Amino acid sequence: MDRARETALRALMEIETRDAFSNLVLKKHLKNSAFDIRDKAFITELVYGTVTRRLTLDWIISRFSKTKITKLSKWVLQILRIGIYQIVFLDRVPKSAACNTSVELAKKYAKASSGFVNAILRNVSRNEINLNEIDTGTKTGNLSVRYSFPEHLTREWLSQFGEDFTEKILGALLERPDFTVRVNTLKTTRDKVIEELKNESIEAKPGRFLEEALILKNTSDISSTHAFLNGWITVQDESSMLVSRILVPKPGELVLDVCAAPGGKTTHIAQLMQNKGHITAWDIYDHKVKLIDENASRMGITIIDTLKNDATHMVNDEINKYDRVLVDAPCSGTGIIRRKPDIKWQRTLDDFDNLVEIQKKLLYNASRYLRPGGVLVYSTCSLDDRENAQVVRSFLDTCDEFEPEPLTEYLPVPLRCKKEASEGMLRLYPDTDGTDGFFMARLKKKPL
Repeated sequence: MDRARETALRALMEIETRDAFSNLVLKKHLKNSAFDIRDKAFITELVYGTVTRRLTLDWIISRFSKTKITKLSKWVLQILRIGIYQIVFLDRVPKSAACNTSVELAKKYAKASSGFVNAILRNVSRNEINLNEIDTGTKTGNLSVRYSFPEHLTREWLSQFGEDFTEKILGALLERPDFTVRVNTLKTTRDKVIEELKNESIEAKPGRFLEEALILKNTSDISSTHAFLNGWITVQDESSMLVSRILVPKPGELVLDVCAAPGGKTTHIAQLMQNKGHITAWDIYDHKVKLIDENASRMGITIIDTLKNDATHMVNDEINKYDRVLVDAPCSGTGIIRRKPDIKWQRTLDDFDNLVEIQKKLLYNASRYLRPGGVLVYSTCSLDDRENAQVVRSFLDTCDEFEPEPLTEYLPVPLRCKKEASEGMLRLYPDTDGTDGFFMARLKKKPL
């Protein structure tokens, strides 16, 4: 039995049957395992690839199987998905190996269906699968199946972005993202981190936009490295780092982060403040508040005070208190689908309406905590305009004491030409910027 493929199969079953996040399931299955680096990378590819391409894989199954997908057992369905993923999308895996190992898995987990699995996979391997020839009868359906993306989101994005840009975004969301970390300049320098990681056979190169960003190669887990354990680095995408950069926190200021966990932006703010001043960090869950504390402690940061608090409820004692406020709002997460492909299968139409109401409430409440002349930054890891510019414009229409502030001087040079930067907003896309999808807006409260 191929242990790597069996581990991937068991992880996929857990994701499917428990609505679990693939990154957390993978971490559990790979923790303390005897797999080498190559095996871990292969298991990760199989799990993420199969979850990411699920809709396309099911379309292929439906072409070759007389039995409807809804009638297949969960084990058989997962074995077919993982086998077809290797046959169609992994050039380096021989088709015969993908078929044979899948049949072996079927013999163990769905013995009565092993012949069925063998027949389907042999048939798929003998035929050319051309995704550009998909014809569902509608443009939305074609894009949905080709790029393995829910039809309701595809339809919405076609309306927002148009056909060409939607297709580029959907294509980019199928790619593997960079593994990016932030250097903790309170403790070390970028060059020292590069050298230290090199000693552990991890290649690090400068990020695209920011001097504190590094893109790592040859690893997907840094939790046991000297650099991480000693607080020299933390995992964070450059899009997320840019949020703290446009907040422009200064040493000695009072800053509030109303949705702070797990603390990536909070600790970055402290870093930019040179660990001088005071940051109040809120989150709604105890275990997430603990994560902020743990990250701050590991990184040697002492100016963050954490508190469990639901930011949708006003705290009157905090009104007009802070120099800067960050609202990194809970959102659909469509901008980080490359990292968490499960998101696209879990989001419903109702989710967006519910999230927008929460986002508007968070933004309004947070605005009350800002002193006159202070700065507020609103951000999401969403690509959807409903959660982004529409929320900000709705806020500005009702709160005339705020105005958008141009971002140009706060952005790295390559991003200063972004269309809405002069209007106080920045949108980042995986296809054009190479980062996670992100939105951020800088708003200033008018002085008295």
